Amino acid sequence: MPWKEVSLMFQRLEFITMVFKPGTNMTELCKQYGISRKTGYKWLHRFINEDIHGLTDRSRQPHDSPNRTSCTMERAVLGIRENHSAWGGRKIRRRLVDKGYTAVPAASTITEIIRRYGMLDAEEAVKHVPFKRFEYEKPNQLWQMDFKGYFSLQNGHCHPLTILDDHSRFSIGLKACANEKRSTVKSHLIYVFRRYGLPEHFLMDNGPPWGAGGQSRYTKLSVWLIHLGINVIHSRPYHPQTMGKDERFHRTLKAEVLNHRKFDSIDNAQKEFDKWRYIYNLKRPHEALDMDVPASRYEPSKRMYPETLPDIEYSPGDQVRKVQEKGKISFKGKIFKVGKAFKKQLVAVRPTTKDGIYNVFFYHKKIKQIDLRYS
Repeated sequence: MPWKEVSLMFQRLEFITMVFKPGTNMTELCKQYGISRKTGYKWLHRFINEDIHGLTDRSRQPHDSPNRTSCTMERAVLGIRENHSAWGGRKIRRRLVDKGYTAVPAASTITEIIRRYGMLDAEEAVKHVPFKRFEYEKPNQLWQMDFKGYFSLQNGHCHPLTILDDHSRFSIGLKACANEKRSTVKSHLIYVFRRYGLPEHFLMDNGPPWGAGGQSRYTKLSVWLIHLGINVIHSRPYHPQTMGKDERFHRTLKAEVLNHRKFDSIDNAQKEFDKWRYIYNLKRPHEALDMDVPASRYEPSKRMYPETLPDIEYSPGDQVRKVQEKGKISFKGKIFKVGKAFKKQLVAVRPTTKDGIYNVFFYHKKIKQIDLRYS
């Protein structure tokens, strides 16, 4: 369900802003915003000649263009990682160069290779980076998502849902919600995925609807995100600085919007959110960006949202199990719990380098480690 409250004028002005970014591909940008090239150029020409008065309606159309590293290079990367489990992308890349390999990929690509094969615990990596200074190199490598504390309306409450791009601080989504239910969040995520594409990683806290807490932190929402090919990362419990950029966004939202207004309805709150989000993204200088605006550093993701979830295929050597009631699987005559959120899903059990220890994967994500020696 689209965010019907969002002003069409702000959406169109945002599109025009992206058009004027250096290196913009008009064809891809039109597809990202769900319009034809003819409509996109009509918006552009009318904006140039008539300012904002000639902007018209839009439609949607998906697109995709994936890239892959050679199998030989992937095997070389994984071989070094197997022998040096603490080495990251930079060290592995230098070692490949020293060994005489040519066309060695960038360190960031190597990191993605070891993550894709389940040899990098992204949650542990996120916990140990210096969040006050660290930011991802490119837009859409990491989004942060959280609910700002709710506030009262004349009837009920408003729960602002915020989604922020780590690299650019671009506000991907700012939604006035009536609740914090999974269905509410999912419907709004579908809208931003259709508009901006999919992120590589999604960072969120451990509470519902994206975290279950306890031994199994996964919910049906996080399982859906993983099925989309997004690496779900949960913040470190009791460490709000892990979500530092989104927390900072919340303080700015409170200071510039919530402290100055009272809202009588969700619709009224959304209208004010739309106005402020436009200013925040395209007008407001950001100190962390050397006084640039977030839109100057953001561009939509090339990973388009699939209207139908992709089929999950595991490697021939994997032992595939269907998760039964109460989130359990049977393996080698024993029962193991992987989480209720995965009920009826297929998971893969893979051996590790240690006898008796196996990793359980759902799609690309390692969700459990089981030890036959002590079960």
